[in-house]
Amino acid sequence: MNVIEVRGLDVSYGKNESTNHVVRSLDFDVRAGETLGIVGESGCGKSTVLRCLAGLESGWGGSIHVDGKPVSWRRTRDELRRMQLVFQDPFGSLHPRHRIGRTIAEPLRCMGQEASDQTVRAALIQVGLPAEFAHRFPHELSGGQRQRVAIARALILAPEILLLDEPTSALDVSVQAEVLNLLADKKAEEKLTYVLVSHDLSVISHMCDRILVMKDGIFVDEFAPGVIATGAAHHNYARHLIEASFF
Repeated sequence: MNVIEVRGLDVSYGKNESTNHVVRSLDFDVRAGETLGIVGESGCGKSTVLRCLAGLESGWGGSIHVDGKPVSWRRTRDELRRMQLVFQDPFGSLHPRHRIGRTIAEPLRCMGQEASDQTVRAALIQVGLPAEFAHRFPHELSGGQRQRVAIARALILAPEILLLDEPTSALDVSVQAEVLNLLADKKAEEKLTYVLVSHDLSVISHMCDRILVMKDGIFVDEFAPGVIATGAAHHNYARHLIEASFF
């Protein structure tokens, strides 16, 4: 069963001669419970796809269906709750002057729900952080801890789908595996569906059930993670990515 169905997704910025056609008539589906990976070099349009899914882009064309129902860039509270985005930069995505507890509670307040201290503490513990971190500021945490806070903020609304935009690229290699393992654990525990964007094939191969390769705003290849070990992708660009990453 597909939880996301995208048809003819198209995004352009600018007009006339200055038009930048970022995403070009994409069709793809995301199955319930899977982790779909989108891989490609910087600027290929993969993060824009996530922003469209999250409701952060207003100028897209085509159609997006979630659980069989069409959504526009104007989302209801329930549509926003069900699909949450974890950003690439765990420092830039957290307000530097807000304590961690306030940051985690903010989505609940936006949805008109109660944001108790107990709920915030439970959210921190859920991602492996001490409850006392609710009183700290982002600069008092490490990069990996800040990304755990960002994940806790996304999970506090009990979404069904997490959109992950390069969730470990701003982290040291030593803590990347910790964050990826946390995401894998939460996916199993909460029966989540993930859409993971990355330029790092090692991350994609570790996390994903199915991989789409993006270049210049379109998907040029699709394969299972096992293909990466053999390098036997269909498209030349996909093979080049694999060779550059592993061989």
